[in-house]
Amino acid sequence: MIKANKLTMHYGPVVALKDVSFEVNRGEIVGLLGPNGAGKSTAMKILTTYLHPTSGTAQVGGIDVLKDPLGVRRIIGYLPEILPLYMDMEVRTYLDFVGRARGLTGGKLKQRVNVVLDECGLRPMYRKIIRELSKGYKQRTGLAQALIHDPAIIVLDEPTSGLDPHQIVEVRQLIRSLAATKTIILSTHILQEVEAMADRIVIVNRGRTVADGTIEELRARARDFERTVVSLQGDRVEIERMLSGMDGVRKVHFDGDVDGCVAFTVYSRIGSEIWRDLNKLSLSKNWAVRELAVKPLTLEETFLTLTEPAKKRDVREGVTAA
Repeated sequence: MIKANKLTMHYGPVVALKDVSFEVNRGEIVGLLGPNGAGKSTAMKILTTYLHPTSGTAQVGGIDVLKDPLGVRRIIGYLPEILPLYMDMEVRTYLDFVGRARGLTGGKLKQRVNVVLDECGLRPMYRKIIRELSKGYKQRTGLAQALIHDPAIIVLDEPTSGLDPHQIVEVRQLIRSLAATKTIILSTHILQEVEAMADRIVIVNRGRTVADGTIEELRARARDFERTVVSLQGDRVEIERMLSGMDGVRKVHFDGDVDGCVAFTVYSRIGSEIWRDLNKLSLSKNWAVRELAVKPLTLEETFLTLTEPAKKRDVREGVTAA
């Protein structure tokens, strides 16, 4: 449904995007992730025909964004980072205006207005002037205008900005429900949002695509060591010495005492399956095991690994090659 091919965007001497390529398939929610200034919003503005790229091509719903920008706009709903609201309008007047601009009239317009009011939780604010709304309700109104014409493709730039925790959960559920019939691409710098909503993640850093895949695929790519947590009942000094001497172990970190047990995080070479050796060692030493589990990278750790130089990652983790 969305295909970006070597998108490049220059703002004078500043290169915002450089050969960025990715795809979004039908019915998929893809999170466009990256640090501030990475080029996420620029990519979205190109896909929604707000910007003309310096080079490269993109198709949205099979329509070329350069050859037929109006055709693209008809089939997408777009929530930009800066909300496209008219502050002097009431919510009902604004949604009616946007619906008519999208070609809706009569019963169809009324039906779609009612649908987005309920979906976005705007019914209590229907007769409010937009400038009087809280930031959260303004965000909801912006989301409602993106959905008013029931588009096949939805492009969301920071869709939960300004919402309280309850509203964030509601918007997450709404986005997930929309994916049953729509294709969605959303950008954010909030990692928890991507983890909660996205089927796949595209990471952009310094204007380039640095990763593309599911969360598990990105974790596997970012990982340069195995991490196992272990909590044992025994002498701390002896346990730490034995763990450090095991084949493939790169580092042992003492995490503290928990309910009479000593807890460690063991960093080891990928593929060493250190947990098997840990299990055998605990049996031979008669150490009571409270916990023994592989600890995967968090999304935050994955993101930092994929967007930082390798040398800097090693310093941050305190792990050196065996």
